[in-house]
Amino acid sequence: MRTAFVVLTYNRSDALLAVLRGLAPQCGRNDVVVIADDGSRPDQVQMLRAGLPAFACPVRHLWHPDVGFTAARSRNLGAWHAQADYLVFLDGDCVPNRHFAAHHRALAQPGHFVNGSRVLLSERLSQRALAGEIELAKLSASDWLRLRLSGDINKLTHLLYWPGAPGRVQTGFRWKGIRSCNFGVWYRDFEAVNGFDESFSGWGHEDADLVLRLHHHGNRRKNGFLATEVFHLWHPENGRAGEAGNRARVLQRLQGTLVRAELGLAELARAPAPIVTVLNE
Repeated sequence: MRTAFVVLTYNRSDALLAVLRGLAPQCGRNDVVVIADDGSRPDQVQMLRAGLPAFACPVRHLWHPDVGFTAARSRNLGAWHAQADYLVFLDGDCVPNRHFAAHHRALAQPGHFVNGSRVLLSERLSQRALAGEIELAKLSASDWLRLRLSGDINKLTHLLYWPGAPGRVQTGFRWKGIRSCNFGVWYRDFEAVNGFDESFSGWGHEDADLVLRLHHHGNRRKNGFLATEVFHLWHPENGRAGEAGNRARVLQRLQGTLVRAELGLAELARAPAPIVTVLNE
């Protein structure tokens, strides 16, 4: 099984590099990392190139012009260019735990997608991680316990691994906890539903729409708690223009059986091509 780690980024290469440092030791030669860049500035791209850690697998950088919030388009482009059997979507501010890749592979199962879990970091701890003062993947259990007691993280689920935990598999659609910042899906299923729907405008709920259409396709949800945790670096809350309209669209689609996105993978062939660079040739 060839796994692609599709990492979304936009003008935050310091956080992206922290993510890549956590991911690099976990990727085998048969994997691929695709950085889905939603139009970062040249200085941010240069920072990425200068700080890229060593990977055993290819690292591809896909960049398209900044025309606003087009995360769905960036993720679709990343998936399309990955040429992999299995996709793991990550956000560029979500640092994987040290067993992240292995646990995603262990949970991968035909007919299922994996809805990952996250641990929220405080602003103080995030700044220390970005400055290189600490490597999150190298912290001990006692270190994490101290951080929990000091309020710098919100939970300790990443310290446990329980693949057979109750509630792991869900058959019906549930909106709560859907996170495209940490999400595993077979490419064949992602292609069958035509990927993320790029017709959603602005921030929010294109991930819930994808999950709903995967359910309509016949897939079941696997929850990634106690297995696939990422450490979500703190940042100011993003603007949420368009959230209400996007939510209303998903609620409307709940009443139907729509499977394929209106504007997704199949339409990429007619869209302007991104600039694709292999960073570690």
